[in-house]
Amino acid sequence: MVRVIVRAAVAADLAAIQKIYAREVQQGSASFETSPPGVDLTRQRWQQVRAAGLPYLVAEVDDEIAGFAYALPYRPRPAYRYTVEHSLYVAPGWQRQGVGARLFEVLIDQCEAAGARQMIGIIGDSANVASIRAHEKAGFERAGTLRNVGWKFGRWLDTVIMQRALGRGSSAAADGET
Repeated sequence: MVRVIVRAAVAADLAAIQKIYAREVQQGSASFETSPPGVDLTRQRWQQVRAAGLPYLVAEVDDEIAGFAYALPYRPRPAYRYTVEHSLYVAPGWQRQGVGARLFEVLIDQCEAAGARQMIGIIGDSANVASIRAHEKAGFERAGTLRNVGWKFGRWLDTVIMQRALGRGSSAAADGET
């Protein structure tokens, strides 16, 4: 296992984040985007996460950005306010070395600290067994599959919805709520 340092992303990390994500958009099916966003759009998305008071993290190994993860509100309607949706990507050279697991660990802890009670992961492509297993190892359960909802690389793709309780989950009312 490599030594992974997880910290809050800063502006200087955005080019590395954009590069990791662009590769996945262009070559993978985890993202349903078909054109990679540039650094300016990556910056806007980073600022959006920060404005929501949620974590946007990078994983460093040997002073190299090896992956990133963030959470956003799951949906804009008020009843969803305790649920977040996450994204997590690991650079190809660092996969299966504990980078994703460490990002999950810190992301989950920080989302719990922010008051979130449920975390949702939407996995592009039901054939992405590695991502499904990584989610399961992080405590997620499969909540469902949406069949043939994405078209990329000349084929239909499913999405797998994974869900994990955070903190007290649904075992008690939200703080200050009845």
